[in-house]
Amino acid sequence: MIEIRNLSKVHPGPVTALHDISLDIPIGMFGLLGPNGAGKTTLMRILAGLLEPTTGWVRFDGVDVTHSPALVWARLGYLPQYFGFHPNLSGRATLRHLLELKGVTSPLGLDRLCSELLDRVNLSYAADRPVKGYSGGMRQRLGIAQAIAGDPALLIVDEPTVGLDPEERNRLYRMLSELAETRTVILSTHLVEDVAILCPRFAVLRAGRLLTTTTPAAAKQAIDGAIFEGEVGRAELETLAVNHRITQALLVEGRNRVRIHAPDYAIPPGFTATAPTLEDAYFVLQR
Repeated sequence: MIEIRNLSKVHPGPVTALHDISLDIPIGMFGLLGPNGAGKTTLMRILAGLLEPTTGWVRFDGVDVTHSPALVWARLGYLPQYFGFHPNLSGRATLRHLLELKGVTSPLGLDRLCSELLDRVNLSYAADRPVKGYSGGMRQRLGIAQAIAGDPALLIVDEPTVGLDPEERNRLYRMLSELAETRTVILSTHLVEDVAILCPRFAVLRAGRLLTTTTPAAAKQAIDGAIFEGEVGRAELETLAVNHRITQALLVEGRNRVRIHAPDYAIPPGFTATAPTLEDAYFVLQR
């Protein structure tokens, strides 16, 4: 269990990155959802013991992360949003180097451990290739391999699916879901799809503030009966945006297919009720 209480972070300027965050995160998968600049990465770095908060505290299984981060590092796996690799090293050599830096050991030796980790993330076939030839998904899986070394009780992944193709994204989804069965996994993302697929519970952040903690089902239930969909022209879309809260607007066969949140039932002509999605709920929560 992670306990976060009255957490704030003020950078020089001053710029307040986090405003009085209080939150409990249980074992399993937990999502942090918000746009870029919402404060997710700052919160992740504080939870990982890499950044000191201005006020407040964090405890993981009773250990004070803010005052004794080294006690948590031995139980932590962390995949930051931007993870650098030396391009000319092989995947195997890169992983071994990272494990040495982390101080990870194994009774059977690091070479054996590296082989086991690469097999677990489905990279054995490319273990001896230079990392510069890896796809985005392969690099993310290599990052996951170093993050799960030592069987951490807490795994933090920051925007892990950005830039991945659908096949790589689905492979990563399955891997994270499996890992969350036996540990706390915190997924920080601005992609609603990530949360909808992986997270039974999530928090929404905006401008450093915690807007809500909820479940996908509860978030959709809260706006059930208030989402309507219809087609409009480009000029109509601008007028519609003035009078209604648009949750989604997509081009379908050259026409704007628009979804709106209308809790007062002031429904434009041609719009009909439709089942809410988590993306609808997210945009409603953000405003």
